[in-house]
Amino acid sequence: MSPLPQLCYPTVAELVSSARALTAQRPDLCVLRQVGLSRAGRPLHLLSVGRARRAVLVVAGAHANESAGGGTLLALARRVLRERELRDGTSWHFLLCADPDGASLHVTSAPRSLYDYHLGFFRPAGPEQPEWAPSVLPPDRLPPETRALLGVIDELRPYLQVSLHGTDLGGSWVQLTRDVPGLAEPFAKSAAELHIPVEAGASDAAGWPASGPGVRVMPAPGVGPAYPSLPDDARHSTWYHAHRYGGLTAVIEVPMWAGDLVDDPAPHPAPAAALRVLADRLLRDADEVRRVLRDTRPRPEDADDPLLRAAAWGLDVVPGLAADLVRTPPADGTRAYVGSVDAFARRVPLRAAAMLRRALHGTDARAAARLEHLVALWSDAFAVRFRARWVPVEHQVEHQSRTVVAAAFHARERAL
Repeated sequence: MSPLPQLCYPTVAELVSSARALTAQRPDLCVLRQVGLSRAGRPLHLLSVGRARRAVLVVAGAHANESAGGGTLLALARRVLRERELRDGTSWHFLLCADPDGASLHVTSAPRSLYDYHLGFFRPAGPEQPEWAPSVLPPDRLPPETRALLGVIDELRPYLQVSLHGTDLGGSWVQLTRDVPGLAEPFAKSAAELHIPVEAGASDAAGWPASGPGVRVMPAPGVGPAYPSLPDDARHSTWYHAHRYGGLTAVIEVPMWAGDLVDDPAPHPAPAAALRVLADRLLRDADEVRRVLRDTRPRPEDADDPLLRAAAWGLDVVPGLAADLVRTPPADGTRAYVGSVDAFARRVPLRAAAMLRRALHGTDARAAARLEHLVALWSDAFAVRFRARWVPVEHQVEHQSRTVVAAAFHARERAL
């Protein structure tokens, strides 16, 4: 494992405090307001800089475990205040955290290793994730965080929405709901300058058309997904809501640890065979976690535990995903794609084990110890296989910030 992190990711409270300080310093340009409440009653805050009608919306914290976005959002707000040209005819709006309840449960703000990161890991089940909920739930069952985000989009009608995401180990890539010509070059240049690999075959964007290395454009709604069994579909998420107003969404991913296996565009000698091996390992690892779950006796009140729900949801997607990897022709035949699927297939059971360990920690010490052993074993194997190298937090933030500004510039050119 590479050298230890030197900076922490900001908490939601720190984000709100910083936003209040910016508003106090520049009340002529900044407004901080509450735009909704979470399921647990936590406020959702929107920081606005400038008052122009043409708007950019930046969303952080849509996934609780993807921590770089909060720092990026603050860096962007400060940059917009410093650089008048960024405010020329454009207002900027920053949703500080789309899922404050989830953020309260992911407790590794300064992870020292992948193992340490997973000891405090949390990521909600799909239907409880604000951006994904519309793809798996009917409109009358959407969580309040989702309704708040949709309401902000309806109010601002942004020509560009940017969702700040991240990955634990791998590379950086961008997903677009519409193409933004010219974005690929500054994105690649930034990644190279900051020594961040470009994930050339991201499994999250499997089969999507490429606008450039690491930049993928979501296919039309009629095109079938690469993994038919997965319950969510990005084309029905909140990312597409900006299309109602002629806008688009850019999803910018950045890694915490860089991995050497995700940026090789060379053809893999036997991608289908490699995916079969990964599917078999995925099933075996998930079965190990299931055996622990079967041997425990959860209490009736544990049914409301979000850690248990999230772990069970992750395990439930495994059989279908493994079948997809075997039955569906590889969406991409490159070494980068096989490496990305390798990482994906490691994450699903590892995250389930991590969250289940936390859920059982106070009630079944033996089960929790078994799961902690799996978390340690799989975290170490993941790091060794991908030759994990820590990406300094300031580099994660700088790369996302640069890419957001480039996307805003090129998307604005497209919108004019």
